[in-house]
Amino acid sequence: MSDASAIYLAVDLGAGSGRVIAGIMSQGKLSLEEVNRFENVPIEKEGGLFWDFEALWKGILEGLKLSVDRYGAEKILSIGVDTWGVDYGFLDADGKLLADLRHYRDPRNKGVMDDLFQRVSADTIFEKTGIQFMDINTLTQMGAVMQDPDSALPEAEQFLMIPDLIAHRLTGVAKCERTNASTTQFYDPVKKDWSRTLFKALGLSLDVAPELVEPGATLGMILPEIVEETGLSSETKVVTVGSHDTASAVAAVPAESGSNFAYLSSGTWSLLGVEVNEPIITQLAREYNFTNEVGVFDTIRLLKNINGLWLVQECRRVWKEEGNDWGYFDLAKMAASAERLQSFIDPDDPRFAGRCDMPAEIAEYCRETGQIVPEGPAQILRLVTDSLALKVRFVLDRLEKLIDRRIDILHIIGGGGQNDQLNMSISSSINRPVIVGPYEATAAGNLMMQEVACGRLDSLEEGRALIRNSFETKRFEPQHPKEWEEAYQRFAKLIS
Repeated sequence: MSDASAIYLAVDLGAGSGRVIAGIMSQGKLSLEEVNRFENVPIEKEGGLFWDFEALWKGILEGLKLSVDRYGAEKILSIGVDTWGVDYGFLDADGKLLADLRHYRDPRNKGVMDDLFQRVSADTIFEKTGIQFMDINTLTQMGAVMQDPDSALPEAEQFLMIPDLIAHRLTGVAKCERTNASTTQFYDPVKKDWSRTLFKALGLSLDVAPELVEPGATLGMILPEIVEETGLSSETKVVTVGSHDTASAVAAVPAESGSNFAYLSSGTWSLLGVEVNEPIITQLAREYNFTNEVGVFDTIRLLKNINGLWLVQECRRVWKEEGNDWGYFDLAKMAASAERLQSFIDPDDPRFAGRCDMPAEIAEYCRETGQIVPEGPAQILRLVTDSLALKVRFVLDRLEKLIDRRIDILHIIGGGGQNDQLNMSISSSINRPVIVGPYEATAAGNLMMQEVACGRLDSLEEGRALIRNSFETKRFEPQHPKEWEEAYQRFAKLIS
């Protein structure tokens, strides 16, 4: 049994794994304990890529049971759910899931965007949503649904995003939390509502769009059947957090009030951005393909997606199949041992977007572009981390043009922050200090917003003060600035 004054449970699902993490509030500090971790392995079938939602649900329930065993039901005040964005499921009139959940990397999304532009112009889409154009977006996925005669859409009562589907199973309440809604490219951040224009353009009824709810609100109490299955108290609340994992992660950036910072949520994706009060929906923002997603406390996350450690994950998968089961810390050490700044890739080249023989694709890219071809895993890994660091510089330069000011410091949050070699490379590439931590930013931000929902925190500033008081950070200073500047000029020419 814990001596904590309060315990909150974060259900945190990432693209590779899911966790149930306990947030323990004691003596003004938040500490995290991982209660249960389970794999999140996509399923390939019938030429498509799907999430195994029932396996995820099983892992969540197991985590809730273990939490009751560890802490006692009476101390657990609430549950909050966050996942990745853009993916969704259709529910029937009885609230049952109608079909398996498609993965955002599902191949049927390719080419759909061009068809969408025949229905509604790219200018209109960006004007109404402020969201960057990507094949993974819900709008594109829904365009693919409209082309599929076997889709579940005709029987659908509504759609829900994945964290909302989980909350619905816990409470019976079907609503869509706003931060995740904003990732869909169906949400208007100016009107703060679903875009009627885009629903109409697709021939999609607005009736399928769920009611929106703010982060930091009580959604409902857990259902009796969940109480029976897990042992949780019937008084346990399910609350809305930044249900888009990046929204929760950014909420946990330990920045001082008034500081001039950007953030990088480092993981499978690298998401680089700033907080602003109003969406920036300009021609330049569209040209640079930046996105305006909703954050907690009515903020806007002006950011850009960069293909992140997905590149390393795919390399690791290929090497594991070849018999080399290296861990991520091993891979970081291997990268650090190789000579820096030899060759580069554009991490966002479409060839690197889906599952592939990543080492072979990287080597071929270098051949095609007349660069030194990396030999062996260490050189490949160094090329990847150098390229990611330089792409951060490239995107940061554009971000500063959009906001018309220079960023003083970069906060790196998320699991990718454990890669010191990458952190050091990013600091050197942007020629600015980098502060890293917390690594579990998504879970920390989720739990922080549960404190808000339970009336124990009143503002983002208070929440970030709690994060600073609770978690250690690591600082990196730039090295070899001239060498990195020369490399950046080569890199910028390569990807232009």
